Amino acid sequence: MKQFTFTYPAKVYFGEGIAAEALKQELPKVGKTVMLAYGGGSVKKSGVYEELKNLLVQAGKEVVDFSGIMPNPTYAKVQEGAALAKERQVDFILAVGGGSVIDCCKVVSAQAVTEEDIWDMEYRSGKFPSAGIPMGAVVTASGTGAEMNAGAVITYEEKLWKGPVVGTGAAFAVLDPAYTATVPPMQVLSGAFDTLSHAMETYLGNSDADNVSDDVALAIMRNTVVNMRRLLADIHDMQARGNLMWDSAMAENGILKVGRLTDFQAHQIEHQLGAYTDCNHGQGLAVIHPAYYRYILKDAEDKFTRFAREVFGRDTAEDGLNALTDFIQECGLPTKLSELKSKTEITPELLRNVADTCNIIKSNPRELDRDEIYGILCECL
Repeated sequence: MKQFTFTYPAKVYFGEGIAAEALKQELPKVGKTVMLAYGGGSVKKSGVYEELKNLLVQAGKEVVDFSGIMPNPTYAKVQEGAALAKERQVDFILAVGGGSVIDCCKVVSAQAVTEEDIWDMEYRSGKFPSAGIPMGAVVTASGTGAEMNAGAVITYEEKLWKGPVVGTGAAFAVLDPAYTATVPPMQVLSGAFDTLSHAMETYLGNSDADNVSDDVALAIMRNTVVNMRRLLADIHDMQARGNLMWDSAMAENGILKVGRLTDFQAHQIEHQLGAYTDCNHGQGLAVIHPAYYRYILKDAEDKFTRFAREVFGRDTAEDGLNALTDFIQECGLPTKLSELKSKTEITPELLRNVADTCNIIKSNPRELDRDEIYGILCECL
């Protein structure tokens, strides 16, 4: 393994009904003014918003609402949140939602304490934030593992760019599987596929033989598949929902990535597709992964063979990829770009633009060129 320093980034409160205990422990540590951040109406319709707001008020906090955080959060929304945080002198941010809400708040946190434009700071000056407004996360839609790190994925619409921005990690995370019942079943399954994607892409990165990270990644993949199937059989299976929440956290808390280089090429392709369209992230990954993996099959055949055996119980690398494709269909996830229900028409010309602007990963089984990425995308039409 390569040399590394590892710190577990967030204190986790896990279990049904755990939010009250978590906030009882954490709120005395923060200032009076709390930004309560969330997305659309599901948090309010489900009663989660009222529950958390009451806990904040009972703790003597002044609540500042920051609502309307969209899927694929935009840079403009980040700036809106940072301006509100500055105006109201927010002491603490409580992000309530899935990866989009949490990612947006991580960058709001950092942007609110600096006058420098954070995208310029990171991408033009090569500097990264060292301070931010403290924050916590209450997860209602798991899959991204956003509560486990300081990285965020933001869409900069004016630049037709979607990619990573470093912000502030959550000091604590509330993982209550009952909260995942507040979002539609397909969103739960799409999020779980994102978890599977994280573990697959980490596993396929450059690593030495017989390392524990590969073993753990394979275990997370297998467990994610098992529990997604349990949800397909019974969408109300709370134990399966809890298992998937912890799979998501394990896939992105850094444990799988220490001492190695990771392959996140499928994520990079999907991110840039998201810069040009409004497609769901997990569903976009479900379309892209099989086509990408068939393209690089011979470049990592031993790893794909082990994946086939340990995740799907198949004998060969090709059989494993067939099993992955069958599983995606079994879950009702899309298998073609035309099934993503994007408001933007996905054409060969658009895919050419995606390929020409996509970030290319050098640590995957084989570094792709832009024509190869375009070919993979065209296979997905």
